Amino acid sequence: MTDPVSAYFDAINAEDWDTLAGLWEPDAELYPAGGRPRHGRDAIGAYYPRLLAGWAEHVDRPGRRITEAETVVVEIRFTGTTARGRPVAFDAVDLFDLAGPRIRRLSIWYDTAAVLRQVQGG
Repeated sequence: MTDPVSAYFDAINAEDWDTLAGLWEPDAELYPAGGRPRHGRDAIGAYYPRLLAGWAEHVDRPGRRITEAETVVVEIRFTGTTARGRPVAFDAVDLFDLAGPRIRRLSIWYDTAAVLRQVQGG
């Protein structure tokens, strides 16, 4: 199986929700920046299409990766264009806890206020 972290970014960027769903443990946890936690593969799977529906284009570009045992920290550069044509770019950090070839937990951090200002045109 492909590295689950690389497969995660490939699936997100391609909006391949079926592949993304298969990357999570059944009882996985997602802690998105500025959002309520999601628990379980089904809740996590329902989150991503809604999150990315407002983007005409989006790309998560993973950069530096730090790995220790089953934990992987990835620096990300997000670039996108909203459905209204507004460009948005920001840096984020994702912290993955893995269970073998699957994601057990993902915590996502970025400056939600700065991103909101960009999305709203401020």
